[in-house]
Amino acid sequence: MSATFALISRKVYTSFRPLRVVQGLVVHRGKVVYSGSGGEAVDKARRLGGDVLELPDWTVIPGLVDSHTHVDSLGLALNSVDLRGVGSIEELKTAVREWSAGRPGWVFGRGWDQERFREGRFPTRWDVDEAVGDRPVILIRVCGHMALLNTAAAEELGVEELAKERLVRNEAGEFTGLVVEEGVEAVMRQFWHRVDEETLRRYLLDAVSHAVRYGVTTLGLAGASIRVASSLAELSLSGRLPAKVMVYLNLDAFRRFSELDLRAPMFFGKRVGIVGVKLFADGSLGARTAYLTEPYEDAPETRGLKLLGREDVAGIASRAERLGYQVAVHAIGDAALDEVIEGLRGFRGRARVEHLSVVRDDQLVKLGELGVAGVVQPHFVLSDWWVLKRVGARRAGWVYRFKDLSEFIQISLSTDSPVEPIDPWENLYAALTRGESEGIELAKYTADQKLSMVDALHYYTSGSAHALGLESEIGRLEPGYDADFVILAQDPLELEAEDVRRVRVVEVYVGGERVYP
Repeated sequence: MSATFALISRKVYTSFRPLRVVQGLVVHRGKVVYSGSGGEAVDKARRLGGDVLELPDWTVIPGLVDSHTHVDSLGLALNSVDLRGVGSIEELKTAVREWSAGRPGWVFGRGWDQERFREGRFPTRWDVDEAVGDRPVILIRVCGHMALLNTAAAEELGVEELAKERLVRNEAGEFTGLVVEEGVEAVMRQFWHRVDEETLRRYLLDAVSHAVRYGVTTLGLAGASIRVASSLAELSLSGRLPAKVMVYLNLDAFRRFSELDLRAPMFFGKRVGIVGVKLFADGSLGARTAYLTEPYEDAPETRGLKLLGREDVAGIASRAERLGYQVAVHAIGDAALDEVIEGLRGFRGRARVEHLSVVRDDQLVKLGELGVAGVVQPHFVLSDWWVLKRVGARRAGWVYRFKDLSEFIQISLSTDSPVEPIDPWENLYAALTRGESEGIELAKYTADQKLSMVDALHYYTSGSAHALGLESEIGRLEPGYDADFVILAQDPLELEAEDVRRVRVVEVYVGGERVYP
């Protein structure tokens, strides 16, 4: 396909809010220069010396934008043992043992959830020792806020010194192998030091290529090291990256950049930009480290962990504002959200709040006053099927309230992959159904929080573009926007919610270039 072409299809959705459908686009040098009738598109393309791409039976939509992912962790997960859906500690041990057979070196896995285990307890390092002996093993819980190390990995990393404030011990005071929050970060920093540059770049390419096959054309990377950001920049400049990645630095990397007075946004080639900083105000509901105003229903001795207070958020935000960085703050619990709201008061830059899992009514109004973007993950509704055990029925209406949030702030749909699958069609299914067919208990209390297909696609395109600060460049197929689009075998707006997961992606284009297949 030449740099100029007309695309003709039975339906081309140029945007979802407002809902606009045409039959023709003209792409010239990576941009949409016309959207309208098929005949006019053909005429304009031919006058520009371009080709014609006819798709009489298929549907075209703007490229999907996943505004919150962990590209490096996704690449690692794709090359590791998958522990999603494991139903017992014995099954976990078998999966690790079988995957590690014939593979030398460290064993890495991700996706376990103790709520699924028939034993009714957390796994320990001694469980994993039984499976693999003295091979070093790191297994990340599905939420990413807790990790299990076996004895060999703990000793090699010196974890009792490395993460001493975030170790889980049993009643006898023994380290169980579990670490939480900053302890996980410290462990993973040491692990990544053992990954060479070539392997890191392969992981990053694997992750982005994996996302593209589902129709994702832009990803936000929430919390990158300088090394990961540099590798992505190199891949973009060499023309090897199949989609766009907008990078939010982790706090350590941001401090280094700010000390050097490096200003954002910084773009490297056409597909990588460093645009912001990612902060953590608390942890996760699964690990009971999300910070709540009232105690956990199933652990009344704790309210979770406050990782950053309002003064911390305000101080970092002030530095970010001076240098032009967006601020993206993880806040799952409502007490953490209180700290974030107060910390962002007076901030005049672009701010996002990530997850917003537990939100009180009074906080909806305050978020609207701040004008922040809300980045939410519908698939959490399915994965966190146990959430009412944590918060109780009285607080059920505060949990994953996407519809309510959308009435106060601009929301964006994302996956937090590899916490959730990168597949946007699975994510959209969750947004539309809230797990009713699966018998998710939360659905009984919050059926009014379902999104329509039109609204959900808007939040996955323009809404997510807004969260990344790219609302004038991506998320639509109108003149002046990047020619990022997805060709589908079905029209998602013609499907029942239960069928959205069977949407088939035929081709994907980024900047007018076909990147899939």
